[in-house]
Amino acid sequence: MLLLISPDGVEEALDCAEAAEHLDIVDVKKPDEGSLGANFPWVIREIRDAIPADKPVSATVGDVPYKPGTVAQAALGAVVSGATYIKVGLYGCTTPDQGIEVMRAVVRAVKDHRPEALVVASGYADAHRIGCVNPLALPDIAARSGADAAMLDTAIKDGSRLFDHVPPDACAEFVRRAHAAGLLAALAGSVKQDDLGPLTRIGTDIVGVRGAVCEGGDRNTGRIRPHLVAAFRAEMHRQAHEHAAGATTVS
Repeated sequence: MLLLISPDGVEEALDCAEAAEHLDIVDVKKPDEGSLGANFPWVIREIRDAIPADKPVSATVGDVPYKPGTVAQAALGAVVSGATYIKVGLYGCTTPDQGIEVMRAVVRAVKDHRPEALVVASGYADAHRIGCVNPLALPDIAARSGADAAMLDTAIKDGSRLFDHVPPDACAEFVRRAHAAGLLAALAGSVKQDDLGPLTRIGTDIVGVRGAVCEGGDRNTGRIRPHLVAAFRAEMHRQAHEHAAGATTVS
């Protein structure tokens, strides 16, 4: 399971660089513009320059409307600015067909410029609160649009968590559908260390966190700290070893 950390700017990206051995992907977003709020192109470039070259940068392009052309241009801007993973929050898409239309435009814009870049179709575990596409539709949307990964996050950051809205068995179904379609499965949404057991057991490929590695566990007022990143990674390793040992015993 890969660990994706979301700093809120260049200063926190430097903290991520200090903890680079413990993380896999640095995610650029602008939380005050939404759950998957897009940051500025120059911030993506500055963060790309601030972290080790072997660590890929992920960039969100926003909690996007159903406007395929607008979103495609935003996605191109992210990949031109140095992002390897391009995440699109399908906030304004109310049907799978709308999501597919947006994501196909994004895939074309990104892959025409950088074929090896990875496109992530992101939905929301709390979709019922904002009226967007059902979380379990995301793997099919991603597959039919040619994207590389399907992701779930939470739209409303009010302290509720991924499993509050999509319980572990439903998340397992999300992961199963993603893998059946040849996609990576990414899960986020106020994920804590306590969630790593079920996330590991269901085969999650990427786990995204912010609050869990911030001072006081507060994604808004706390700052990412390298020792908290290290502790989170240590728990990931522990859960992975326990799961592997259990699987060996069963077999």
